[in-house]
Amino acid sequence: MRNPLWRSAVFGLALLPLLYWIYSAWVFALGPDPGKALVDRLGQGGLILLLITLAMTPLQKLTRWNGWVSVRRQLGLWCFTYIVLHLCAYGIFILGLDWAQLGVELRKRPYILVGALGFLGLLSLALTSNRYSIRKLGPRWKKLHRLVYIILCLGLLHMLWVVRSDVERWALYATVGALLLLLRLPPVARQLPLLRGRLTPH
Repeated sequence: MRNPLWRSAVFGLALLPLLYWIYSAWVFALGPDPGKALVDRLGQGGLILLLITLAMTPLQKLTRWNGWVSVRRQLGLWCFTYIVLHLCAYGIFILGLDWAQLGVELRKRPYILVGALGFLGLLSLALTSNRYSIRKLGPRWKKLHRLVYIILCLGLLHMLWVVRSDVERWALYATVGALLLLLRLPPVARQLPLLRGRLTPH
């Protein structure tokens, strides 16, 4: 395994917020409604991890260090894990495991459907994030994993619908997301290695 210390550090850093939030919820340190706070934080944590995952390729092109892309799959799976826990927390703390209530919630809060579509996209990426799928799908694998851009847009829309009036944090995430999508455009992506040469002192 390449860069084992780096991979282990990324694993620990991705796990740390999750452990902290669970502990905070357990000791009622997340405010008057710790269940809802945990739902919100897990969702935002998943979005942040998605943004970090998308940043790995531009960072690799800018720095020419392959360590960035070596943890990209791990970060993507952490993103999926956070969103799965976000859904579980929603089912437990918001629905109270009353799944019949889900239909009512979908009618009252359509943003849940948007989030569900994003989750299905993440699920398809998580299930194919392995060497077997890469070999089996061939060139179609890259096309499938371009779903990540649509997933990001769905995640941002879902969050905007949830926060409504409090949009400052959402605007920050949306700006970072827009920048990362811009860096993926071929004319811009081709400039990143050249930019590294300009920034490196001679």
